[in-house]
Amino acid sequence: MNGAEHSAAIADLSARSFERVLLIKPSSLGDIVHALPVLHGLRTRYPKARIDWLIGSAFAPILEGNAEVSDLLIFDRRRFGRMWRDGGATLEFVRFVRDLRARRYDLVIDLQGLFRTGFLARASGAAVRVGFRDAREGAQVFYTHRLRAANPDLHAVDRNYLVADLLGFAQTPIEFNLALDQALRIDAADLLRRSGLADEAEFVAVVPGARWETKVWPPERFGETIEKLQADGKVRCVLLGGAEEAELCGRIAARCRTGPVNLAGRTTLRQLAAVLERAGAVLCHDSAPMHLATALGRPLVCMIGPTNPRRTGPYRRMEDVIRTPLDCSPCYLRKLSKCRYDHRCMHDLSPAMVAEAVCKALRTRARPVHATIA
Repeated sequence: MNGAEHSAAIADLSARSFERVLLIKPSSLGDIVHALPVLHGLRTRYPKARIDWLIGSAFAPILEGNAEVSDLLIFDRRRFGRMWRDGGATLEFVRFVRDLRARRYDLVIDLQGLFRTGFLARASGAAVRVGFRDAREGAQVFYTHRLRAANPDLHAVDRNYLVADLLGFAQTPIEFNLALDQALRIDAADLLRRSGLADEAEFVAVVPGARWETKVWPPERFGETIEKLQADGKVRCVLLGGAEEAELCGRIAARCRTGPVNLAGRTTLRQLAAVLERAGAVLCHDSAPMHLATALGRPLVCMIGPTNPRRTGPYRRMEDVIRTPLDCSPCYLRKLSKCRYDHRCMHDLSPAMVAEAVCKALRTRARPVHATIA
Protein backbone atom coordinates (compact mmCIF):
# COMPACT_ATOMS: atom_id res chain seq x y z
CA MET A 1 0.00 0.00 0.00
CA ASN A 2 1.58 3.31 -1.12
CA GLY A 3 1.20 6.64 0.69
CA ALA A 4 -1.87 7.75 -1.25
CA GLU A 5 -3.59 4.38 -0.74
CA HIS A 6 -2.74 4.47 2.98
CA SER A 7 -4.26 7.96 3.36
CA ALA A 8 -7.38 6.85 1.51
CA ALA A 9 -7.71 3.77 3.74
CA ILE A 10 -7.45 5.91 6.87
CA ALA A 11 -10.06 8.35 5.58
CA ASP A 12 -12.36 5.49 4.62
CA LEU A 13 -12.21 3.61 7.96
CA SER A 14 -12.19 6.67 10.20
CA ALA A 15 -15.54 7.70 8.74
CA ARG A 16 -17.16 4.28 9.00
CA SER A 17 -19.35 3.08 11.84
CA PHE A 18 -18.76 -0.56 12.79
CA GLU A 19 -21.41 -2.52 14.68
CA ARG A 20 -19.66 -5.81 15.46
CA VAL A 21 -16.02 -5.60 16.51
CA LEU A 22 -13.60 -8.30 17.63
CA LEU A 23 -10.32 -7.50 19.39
CA ILE A 24 -7.82 -10.37 19.30
CA LYS A 25 -5.24 -10.38 22.08
CA PRO A 26 -5.20 -13.78 23.78
CA SER A 27 -2.00 -13.39 25.84
CA SER A 28 0.04 -12.61 27.84
CA LEU A 29 -1.16 -10.67 30.89
CA GLY A 30 1.15 -7.68 30.39
CA ASP A 31 0.29 -7.57 26.68
CA ILE A 32 -3.41 -7.64 27.53
CA VAL A 33 -2.94 -4.64 29.83
CA HIS A 34 -1.17 -2.89 26.93
CA ALA A 35 -4.27 -3.47 24.79
CA LEU A 36 -6.79 -2.03 27.29
CA PRO A 37 -6.49 1.53 25.89
CA VAL A 38 -7.53 0.20 22.45
CA LEU A 39 -10.63 -1.33 24.03
CA HIS A 40 -11.45 2.01 25.67
CA GLY A 41 -10.90 3.86 22.39
CA LEU A 42 -13.14 1.45 20.50
CA ARG A 43 -15.89 1.76 23.09
CA THR A 44 -15.66 5.55 22.95
CA ARG A 45 -15.69 5.54 19.13
CA TYR A 46 -18.49 2.98 18.79
CA PRO A 47 -20.58 3.33 21.99
CA LYS A 48 -23.43 1.10 20.78
CA ALA A 49 -21.35 -1.55 19.03
CA ARG A 50 -20.86 -5.12 20.11
CA ILE A 51 -17.17 -5.27 21.05
CA ASP A 52 -15.86 -8.74 21.90
CA TRP A 53 -12.37 -9.83 22.97
CA LEU A 54 -10.74 -13.13 21.99
CA ILE A 55 -8.61 -14.05 25.00
CA GLY A 56 -6.76 -17.06 26.39
CA SER A 57 -8.56 -18.99 29.11
CA ALA A 58 -5.79 -18.33 31.66
CA PHE A 59 -6.13 -14.55 31.31
CA ALA A 60 -9.88 -14.12 30.87
CA PRO A 61 -10.50 -13.28 34.56
CA ILE A 62 -8.67 -9.95 34.21
CA LEU A 63 -11.48 -8.74 31.90
CA GLU A 64 -14.36 -10.04 34.00
CA GLY A 65 -16.81 -7.29 34.91
CA ASN A 66 -15.37 -4.86 32.35
CA ALA A 67 -18.37 -2.99 30.97
CA GLU A 68 -16.44 -1.96 27.87
CA VAL A 69 -16.41 -5.59 26.67
CA SER A 70 -19.61 -7.11 25.32
CA ASP A 71 -18.43 -10.73 25.44
CA LEU A 72 -15.27 -12.80 25.88
CA LEU A 73 -14.35 -15.50 23.37
CA ILE A 74 -12.26 -17.95 25.36
CA PHE A 75 -9.45 -19.47 23.35
CA ASP A 76 -7.96 -22.58 25.00
CA ARG A 77 -4.54 -22.62 23.37
CA ARG A 78 -3.36 -25.69 25.26
CA ARG A 79 -6.43 -27.69 24.25
CA PHE A 80 -6.45 -26.54 20.62
CA GLY A 81 -2.71 -27.10 20.37
CA ARG A 82 -3.40 -30.86 20.58
CA MET A 83 -5.94 -30.92 17.77
CA TRP A 84 -3.56 -32.52 15.23
CA ARG A 85 -3.39 -35.63 17.41
CA ASP A 86 -6.70 -35.39 19.28
CA GLY A 87 -9.93 -35.76 17.34
CA GLY A 88 -11.97 -34.26 20.16
CA ALA A 89 -9.82 -31.13 20.24
CA THR A 90 -10.10 -30.85 16.45
CA LEU A 91 -13.88 -31.00 16.65
CA GLU A 92 -13.90 -28.34 19.38
CA PHE A 93 -11.72 -26.06 17.26
CA VAL A 94 -14.06 -26.47 14.28
CA ARG A 95 -16.97 -25.51 16.54
CA PHE A 96 -15.00 -22.52 17.84
CA VAL A 97 -14.35 -21.26 14.31
CA ARG A 98 -17.99 -21.88 13.35
CA ASP A 99 -19.15 -19.82 16.34
CA LEU A 100 -16.61 -17.13 15.50
CA ARG A 101 -17.94 -16.83 11.96
CA ALA A 102 -21.58 -16.90 13.14
CA ARG A 103 -21.00 -13.70 15.10
CA ARG A 104 -20.65 -11.84 11.79
CA TYR A 105 -18.02 -9.31 12.79
CA ASP A 106 -17.50 -6.41 10.42
CA LEU A 107 -14.20 -5.33 12.01
CA VAL A 108 -11.45 -7.51 13.52
CA ILE A 109 -8.27 -6.10 15.09
CA ASP A 110 -5.45 -8.58 15.67
CA LEU A 111 -2.96 -7.12 18.18
CA GLN A 112 -1.18 -10.46 18.72
CA GLY A 113 0.25 -10.82 15.23
CA LEU A 114 0.86 -14.58 15.00
CA PHE A 115 -0.21 -17.07 12.34
CA ARG A 116 -3.00 -18.53 14.49
CA THR A 117 -4.47 -15.13 15.38
CA GLY A 118 -4.21 -13.90 11.79
CA PHE A 119 -5.93 -17.10 10.66
CA LEU A 120 -8.73 -16.55 13.18
CA ALA A 121 -9.13 -12.96 11.96
CA ARG A 122 -9.57 -14.28 8.42
CA ALA A 123 -11.81 -17.15 9.55
CA SER A 124 -14.17 -14.67 11.19
CA GLY A 125 -15.32 -13.54 7.75
CA ALA A 126 -14.98 -9.85 8.69
CA ALA A 127 -14.58 -7.57 5.68
CA VAL A 128 -12.09 -5.34 7.56
CA ARG A 129 -9.18 -7.06 9.30
CA VAL A 130 -6.48 -4.90 10.87
CA GLY A 131 -3.04 -6.06 12.01
CA PHE A 132 0.62 -5.11 11.97
CA ARG A 133 2.71 -5.09 8.82
CA ASP A 134 5.58 -6.75 10.71
CA ALA A 135 3.39 -9.48 12.24
CA ARG A 136 5.23 -12.75 12.81
CA GLU A 137 4.78 -16.12 11.12
CA GLY A 138 3.31 -14.52 8.00
CA ALA A 139 0.14 -13.38 9.77
CA GLN A 140 0.03 -10.14 7.75
CA VAL A 141 -1.33 -12.04 4.72
CA PHE A 142 -4.64 -12.37 6.54
CA TYR A 143 -5.18 -8.61 7.02
CA THR A 144 -6.91 -6.07 4.77
CA HIS A 145 -5.23 -3.12 6.56
CA ARG A 146 -1.70 -3.20 7.94
CA LEU A 147 -0.30 -0.89 10.62
CA ARG A 148 3.34 0.16 10.55
CA ALA A 149 5.35 1.49 13.50
CA ALA A 150 8.12 3.72 12.13
CA ASN A 151 9.91 3.92 15.51
CA PRO A 152 11.29 0.52 16.67
CA ASP A 153 11.48 1.84 20.27
CA LEU A 154 7.80 2.78 20.36
CA HIS A 155 6.23 1.58 23.58
CA ALA A 156 3.88 -1.39 23.19
CA VAL A 157 0.92 0.73 24.35
CA ASP A 158 1.57 3.39 21.71
CA ARG A 159 2.24 0.72 19.08
CA ASN A 160 -1.18 -0.83 19.73
CA TYR A 161 -2.78 2.61 19.68
CA LEU A 162 -1.67 3.17 16.08
CA VAL A 163 -5.03 1.64 15.23
CA ALA A 164 -6.63 4.80 16.64
CA ASP A 165 -5.46 6.84 13.63
CA LEU A 166 -6.93 4.28 11.26
CA LEU A 167 -10.31 4.14 12.99
CA GLY A 168 -10.72 7.77 13.99
CA PHE A 169 -10.28 7.82 17.77
CA ALA A 170 -6.73 9.17 18.06
CA GLN A 171 -7.99 12.08 20.17
CA THR A 172 -9.42 9.73 22.79
CA PRO A 173 -7.04 9.78 25.79
CA ILE A 174 -5.30 6.52 26.65
CA GLU A 175 -7.05 4.87 29.57
CA PHE A 176 -6.51 1.55 31.33
CA ASN A 177 -9.79 0.20 32.65
CA LEU A 178 -9.21 -2.77 34.95
CA ALA A 179 -12.77 -2.67 36.29
CA LEU A 180 -11.90 -3.32 39.94
CA ASP A 181 -15.16 -3.14 41.87
CA GLN A 182 -15.78 -2.45 45.54
CA ALA A 183 -16.43 -6.10 46.39
CA LEU A 184 -13.03 -7.04 45.00
CA ARG A 185 -11.33 -4.24 46.97
CA ILE A 186 -13.01 -5.44 50.18
CA ASP A 187 -11.88 -8.99 49.41
CA ALA A 188 -8.27 -7.80 48.96
CA ALA A 189 -8.41 -5.87 52.25
CA ASP A 190 -9.75 -8.96 54.04
CA LEU A 191 -6.99 -11.11 52.59
CA LEU A 192 -4.32 -8.69 53.83
CA ARG A 193 -5.98 -8.44 57.24
CA ARG A 194 -6.13 -12.22 57.65
CA SER A 195 -2.43 -12.30 56.79
CA GLY A 196 -1.61 -9.99 59.69
CA LEU A 197 -1.56 -6.60 57.97
CA ALA A 198 -3.68 -3.91 59.62
CA ASP A 199 -6.03 -1.91 57.39
CA GLU A 200 -4.11 1.33 57.86
CA ALA A 201 -0.64 -0.22 57.53
CA GLU A 202 1.51 1.02 54.69
CA PHE A 203 3.10 -1.75 52.69
CA VAL A 204 5.40 -2.35 49.75
CA ALA A 205 4.24 -4.96 47.24
CA VAL A 206 7.31 -7.00 46.28
CA VAL A 207 6.88 -9.05 43.11
CA PRO A 208 10.14 -10.99 42.56
CA GLY A 209 9.14 -13.22 39.66
CA ALA A 210 9.38 -12.81 35.89
CA ARG A 211 8.92 -15.09 32.89
CA TRP A 212 12.58 -14.85 31.81
CA GLU A 213 15.28 -15.95 34.25
CA THR A 214 17.50 -13.13 32.99
CA LYS A 215 15.00 -10.56 34.27
CA VAL A 216 15.12 -11.86 37.84
CA TRP A 217 17.13 -10.21 40.62
CA PRO A 218 18.76 -12.74 42.99
CA PRO A 219 16.52 -13.81 45.92
CA GLU A 220 19.19 -12.95 48.50
CA ARG A 221 19.14 -9.37 47.21
CA PHE A 222 15.37 -9.22 47.67
CA GLY A 223 15.73 -10.57 51.20
CA GLU A 224 18.33 -7.93 52.10
CA THR A 225 16.19 -5.17 50.58
CA ILE A 226 13.12 -6.27 52.52
CA GLU A 227 15.19 -6.24 55.73
CA LYS A 228 16.22 -2.64 55.04
CA LEU A 229 12.66 -1.54 54.26
CA GLN A 230 11.19 -3.18 57.38
CA ALA A 231 14.02 -2.15 59.72
CA ASP A 232 12.19 0.67 61.49
CA GLY A 233 8.88 -1.19 61.75
CA LYS A 234 6.94 1.50 59.89
CA VAL A 235 6.59 -0.38 56.61
CA ARG A 236 5.70 -4.00 55.88
CA CYS A 237 6.50 -5.87 52.69
CA VAL A 238 4.04 -8.18 50.94
CA LEU A 239 5.41 -10.83 48.59
CA LEU A 240 3.20 -11.48 45.58
CA GLY A 241 3.25 -13.86 42.64
CA GLY A 242 1.51 -16.81 41.06
CA ALA A 243 1.76 -20.42 42.16
CA GLU A 244 4.91 -20.76 40.06
CA GLU A 245 6.60 -18.08 42.21
CA ALA A 246 5.60 -19.60 45.56
CA GLU A 247 8.92 -21.41 46.01
CA LEU A 248 10.93 -18.28 45.11
CA CYS A 249 8.91 -16.13 47.50
CA GLY A 250 9.32 -18.73 50.23
CA ARG A 251 13.11 -18.62 49.81
CA ILE A 252 13.07 -14.83 50.04
CA ALA A 253 10.86 -14.81 53.14
CA ALA A 254 13.14 -17.36 54.83
CA ARG A 255 16.07 -14.94 54.50
CA CYS A 256 14.27 -12.20 56.44
CA ARG A 257 14.52 -11.91 60.23
CA THR A 258 11.30 -9.88 60.22
CA GLY A 259 9.10 -11.96 58.00
CA PRO A 260 7.19 -10.27 55.16
CA VAL A 261 3.60 -11.23 54.39
CA ASN A 262 3.77 -13.94 51.74
CA LEU A 263 0.75 -14.10 49.43
CA ALA A 264 2.47 -15.88 46.54
CA GLY A 265 0.08 -18.37 44.98
CA ARG A 266 -2.80 -17.17 47.17
CA THR A 267 -4.41 -14.60 44.90
CA THR A 268 -6.41 -14.72 41.70
CA LEU A 269 -5.41 -12.37 38.88
CA ARG A 270 -8.04 -9.85 39.93
CA GLN A 271 -7.13 -10.14 43.62
CA LEU A 272 -3.51 -9.51 42.65
CA ALA A 273 -4.55 -6.29 40.92
CA ALA A 274 -6.64 -5.23 43.92
CA VAL A 275 -3.75 -5.84 46.34
CA LEU A 276 -1.38 -3.87 44.10
CA GLU A 277 -3.88 -1.02 44.08
CA ARG A 278 -3.60 -0.78 47.89
CA ALA A 279 0.21 -0.77 47.95
CA GLY A 280 2.16 2.30 48.98
CA ALA A 281 4.79 1.29 46.41
CA VAL A 282 5.53 -1.67 44.15
CA LEU A 283 8.96 -3.28 43.65
CA CYS A 284 9.20 -5.55 40.62
CA HIS A 285 10.89 -6.49 37.36
CA ASP A 286 9.76 -6.03 33.76
CA SER A 287 6.73 -8.26 34.29
CA ALA A 288 2.95 -8.40 34.08
CA PRO A 289 2.44 -7.09 37.65
CA MET A 290 4.57 -4.08 36.71
CA HIS A 291 2.12 -3.27 33.93
CA LEU A 292 -0.81 -3.75 36.31
CA ALA A 293 0.80 -1.40 38.85
CA THR A 294 1.44 1.18 36.12
CA ALA A 295 -2.16 0.97 34.91
CA LEU A 296 -3.32 1.45 38.51
CA GLY A 297 -1.10 4.50 38.95
CA ARG A 298 0.89 3.08 41.86
CA PRO A 299 4.32 4.43 42.89
CA LEU A 300 6.79 2.02 41.40
CA VAL A 301 10.39 0.82 41.29
CA CYS A 302 11.03 -1.41 38.31
CA MET A 303 14.38 -3.20 37.92
CA ILE A 304 15.14 -3.80 34.24
CA GLY A 305 18.16 -5.54 32.73
CA PRO A 306 17.87 -7.50 29.46
CA THR A 307 14.93 -5.62 27.93
CA ASN A 308 14.34 -2.12 26.59
CA PRO A 309 12.34 -0.05 29.12
CA ARG A 310 11.24 2.35 26.38
CA ARG A 311 9.39 -0.48 24.66
CA THR A 312 8.12 -2.62 27.53
CA GLY A 313 8.85 -0.69 30.73
CA PRO A 314 6.29 1.21 32.82
CA TYR A 315 4.31 3.28 30.34
CA ARG A 316 5.62 6.86 30.15
CA ARG A 317 7.30 6.48 33.54
CA MET A 318 10.98 6.05 32.73
CA GLU A 319 11.84 7.79 36.00
CA ASP A 320 10.53 4.70 37.82
CA VAL A 321 13.04 2.40 36.11
CA ILE A 322 16.25 1.43 37.90
CA ARG A 323 18.88 -0.19 35.69
CA THR A 324 22.60 -0.49 35.06
CA PRO A 325 23.70 1.32 31.87
CA LEU A 326 25.70 -1.28 29.95
CA ASP A 327 26.64 -1.59 26.30
CA CYS A 328 25.25 -5.13 26.24
CA SER A 329 21.80 -4.09 27.50
CA PRO A 330 19.20 -4.60 26.16
CA CYS A 331 20.16 -8.04 24.87
CA TYR A 332 16.78 -9.84 25.06
CA LEU A 333 18.49 -13.05 26.17
CA ARG A 334 16.12 -15.28 28.13
CA LYS A 335 18.62 -17.80 29.53
CA LEU A 336 21.39 -16.98 32.01
CA SER A 337 23.58 -19.56 30.29
CA LYS A 338 23.66 -17.32 27.20
CA CYS A 339 24.95 -14.27 29.11
CA ARG A 340 28.71 -13.71 28.80
CA TYR A 341 28.87 -10.90 31.36
CA ASP A 342 27.85 -12.60 34.64
CA HIS A 343 24.37 -11.07 34.51
CA ARG A 344 25.83 -7.68 35.42
CA CYS A 345 22.72 -5.79 34.31
CA MET A 346 20.92 -7.17 37.37
CA HIS A 347 23.79 -8.08 39.71
CA ASP A 348 25.13 -4.53 39.72
CA LEU A 349 21.91 -3.29 41.33
CA SER A 350 22.63 -3.25 45.07
CA PRO A 351 20.02 -3.71 47.83
CA ALA A 352 20.96 -0.29 49.24
CA MET A 353 20.32 1.34 45.87
CA VAL A 354 16.99 -0.42 45.41
CA ALA A 355 15.82 0.20 48.99
CA GLU A 356 16.58 3.90 48.60
CA ALA A 357 14.55 4.03 45.40
CA VAL A 358 11.61 2.29 47.09
CA CYS A 359 11.71 4.72 50.04
CA LYS A 360 11.61 7.59 47.56
CA ALA A 361 8.63 5.97 45.78
CA LEU A 362 6.80 5.65 49.10
CA ARG A 363 7.01 9.42 49.50
CA THR A 364 5.36 10.05 46.12
CA ARG A 365 1.67 10.16 45.43
CA ALA A 366 -0.22 7.79 43.15
CA ARG A 367 0.27 8.57 39.49
CA PRO A 368 -2.53 9.44 37.05
CA VAL A 369 -3.61 6.49 34.93
CA HIS A 370 -4.53 8.57 31.88
CA ALA A 371 -2.21 9.82 29.18
CA THR A 372 -2.85 11.65 25.96
CA ILE A 373 -1.23 10.76 22.68
CA ALA A 374 1.66 13.05 21.88
